[in-house]
Amino acid sequence: MTVLDRIRTTDTATTLRAGMLVLAAVAITGTAVELAMERHWNGAVQLIPWFALAALVAAWILTAWRPRHVTLRAARVLAALVLLACVYGVWEHIESNLNAGWLDAFYAAGWESLGTGTRWWYAITKTVGAAPPLAPGVLAQVALLVLLATWRHPAAAESDRAPQ
Repeated sequence: MTVLDRIRTTDTATTLRAGMLVLAAVAITGTAVELAMERHWNGAVQLIPWFALAALVAAWILTAWRPRHVTLRAARVLAALVLLACVYGVWEHIESNLNAGWLDAFYAAGWESLGTGTRWWYAITKTVGAAPPLAPGVLAQVALLVLLATWRHPAAAESDRAPQ
């Protein structure tokens, strides 16, 4: 059977599930490379995305390699934990930028006179500071891809129908 024959005989949901897992694998690899190039391992807080990546790799394997009801449930739990870590990561990046605002060459002189909303906006948009607030969003995207790949997965449905 050729690849084209296999594609033609595979249902749409299975093809989309495989595509989501491919995108997740690419994003996991790219994020690991980016974190390594940024030397993102100074201190406990900077190790959180590495643990999140390890959890995502485990969730990916549980979903892609011989999935069963139990492994899909474990993958969902891991992905949900990564989503929580990502919320924390976004907050940490914004807070870091906010705390660095008074050091910015352009805004330092008037940082304290800026309104609170303006300072927060500058921190969120990375106008000040060096931490990209959307960087943890890539991990969140991978977690969502894994969650979507487990959605109505045939392996989960089979165990629901199995006699008990």
